[in-house]
Amino acid sequence: MNEVTVGILGLAIILLLFLTGIELAFAMILIGFLGFGYLISWGAALNLLAKDVFDVFNSYGFTVIPLFILMGQIAFNSGIAKRLFDCSYKFIGHIPGGLAMATVAGATAFKAICGSSPATAATFAAVAVPEMDRYNYDKRLSTGIVATVGTLGVLLPPSVMLIIFGIITDQSIGRLFLAGICPGLIIAFFFVVIIYGWCKISPEIAPRGPKSTWSERVKELPEVIWVLVIFVLMIAGILKGFFTPTEAGSIGTFLVLVLTFAKRDINFKGYIKSVLESSRTACMVLMLIAGSTVLGHFIAVTKIPMIAADWIVSLPLPPWLIMILIALIYEIGGSFIDDLAFMILATPIFFPAVQKLGYNPLWFGIVIGITVMIGVVIPPVAINVFVVKNITKTPFSTIYAGVYPFLISLIVGGILLFIFPGIATWLPGVLMPG
Repeated sequence: MNEVTVGILGLAIILLLFLTGIELAFAMILIGFLGFGYLISWGAALNLLAKDVFDVFNSYGFTVIPLFILMGQIAFNSGIAKRLFDCSYKFIGHIPGGLAMATVAGATAFKAICGSSPATAATFAAVAVPEMDRYNYDKRLSTGIVATVGTLGVLLPPSVMLIIFGIITDQSIGRLFLAGICPGLIIAFFFVVIIYGWCKISPEIAPRGPKSTWSERVKELPEVIWVLVIFVLMIAGILKGFFTPTEAGSIGTFLVLVLTFAKRDINFKGYIKSVLESSRTACMVLMLIAGSTVLGHFIAVTKIPMIAADWIVSLPLPPWLIMILIALIYEIGGSFIDDLAFMILATPIFFPAVQKLGYNPLWFGIVIGITVMIGVVIPPVAINVFVVKNITKTPFSTIYAGVYPFLISLIVGGILLFIFPGIATWLPGVLMPG
């Protein structure tokens, strides 16, 4: 068999192995090792396996991942999200759908210190859904918005997905963070518009809550201010070159830890729980990256990325249509494999083609981010829906019925990104040119 045939066969076997229940990271390592050994030599494959796995876990650059995950877990276990939700509720809880809108506002603010979508969905499923139940909100609205709003963590910094994309494609993580801010905020605004429109059509699904006084509102503002200060300090530090993304993760984690200890929101037991949870998640992500690295060297030997790039570019189709087809492949693949895992698997194959088509890598990262956002809330592998279902004990059918209206926001956001690429590229071009 020639190199290309071996490569295609290897990718097919990976998908079959995943369907058997084996973790994708180990499937990628196994096939990468066997494929490289078959094409080159078994001695070289053993050296490759040892070197790639060691380099990933020994890399200073990759420490940014566990740091930002730890920051999010501390925020998750300390009640910061509840206070952000309470603050949002004081301002807009009295209008139709106000509690659902407060969930969007609170989650958007919470994303400033938590880059995990499932963690955000879990937090607001525990915090916001009981409050909406108390005011007789329709379960479709309450669970649907909680499952969907968690997806904002894919675009809004510090996004773990954008960090990994930046590492895989050798792009600036700081510029990717900036690229995700405008699209993320636009989609959050669309969530609010959907809530408002839904409540106008069916007022009974979201009764008004009591109106808070201005003194009550002002009293809650410091909770938001502290979070924004930490967020601005991290992003500004990266932009000005005062520290690297890894150092930003260290500073942000330290400041969140100091804030939670100062307010006595977390004890030593809660801190240990956060460390254990973040270690588990970080090891999973790093194993995926290690698997992708081993597999990537095998795929590079097969020359599939170069051949695929040349073939895609030569298609008798306009570039924008080719990009839509690539996005659909990510969407379909992420429907059967974990979206983050499929992004790690597919990006080294498609990224050379995107570059040959002349598209901005930052823009491509945000486009793929939106496909991941859709993927985590649509069946069959909808991790955010699973999280909300387990916490609220709401049937899948009800949650999905609430999720589908908010998919309009994600689809419209993706369309706008294709029509106006500057939505993603403008802010990095202004604040971090180069």
